Amino acid sequence: MYDIIIIGAGPAGLNAALYASRAGKKTLVLEKTFAGGQAATTYEVDNYIGVEKCDGAALAMKMASQATSFGAEIKYEDVLDINIEEKRIKTQKNEYKSKAIILSMGANPKKLGLENEDKLRGRGVSYCATCDGNFFKEKIACVVGGGDTALEDAIYLSALCKKVYLIHRRNSFRAVSLLINKVEENSKIECIFDSTVEKINGDNIMESIVVKNVKTNEETKIDTNALFVAIGTSPNTDIVKDKITLDENGYIITDENMKTSADGVFAAGDIRQKTLRQIITAASDGAVAANSAVTDIS
Repeated sequence: MYDIIIIGAGPAGLNAALYASRAGKKTLVLEKTFAGGQAATTYEVDNYIGVEKCDGAALAMKMASQATSFGAEIKYEDVLDINIEEKRIKTQKNEYKSKAIILSMGANPKKLGLENEDKLRGRGVSYCATCDGNFFKEKIACVVGGGDTALEDAIYLSALCKKVYLIHRRNSFRAVSLLINKVEENSKIECIFDSTVEKINGDNIMESIVVKNVKTNEETKIDTNALFVAIGTSPNTDIVKDKITLDENGYIITDENMKTSADGVFAAGDIRQKTLRQIITAASDGAVAANSAVTDIS
């Protein structure tokens, strides 16, 4: 029996583990892949207060180490089912019981939904520039999207690739002005506005893409071996669908204390309904969720 079980070891889950274990609660974190979540795949973090420009993977390792230093356990097991009422969690290896649950499973990248997209994933199609950018040194790369992540990806890739096309379906970016300025000043990045990717061509590896101008319907082929998709995320809430209240996009609805619609169940980070999804806001959510859970079971 644990006091608090946290599902997901991103910044939200790890900070929740830190706060819960510091409060003297027996705490378990269940993670199916690796600690750090999307933060661990970020090339450079420069907007986490108190930490000046660091590697995302290194920051994630420090978070995990700090959480476990206070007694939290991290087990790498995929959660198969959650019994909300009984606070019972089943993984592919074990079954665990707790007094409170914190959901922090994060979100996954959205896909374009194109033919060949899944077939060529890892063979040119990628959803993580910092993970796969190194494979395309001195080559031509394309990035799809118009938010912070897309522009960050383009800037990162411009240091590796000889040219980067940044493709966005609207006529202006939704990113912060700092990133927009960096993109505009970067001679290696060419912006293609009012356009969408219509086709991904290639057999064993990606060879080119077809881009369509949504205003003129004109199609253009771009020869490239790399397409980085950065068009948003989908929350990992399938396992709690119909068990707690979600919004129309599948994100968990919580109050300001991170409480969900179910007693003793809290949510933190990118998985919940919110306006800003950053490392610092995820970590903040985790602290609040842990404090609420500790108070709830004390």
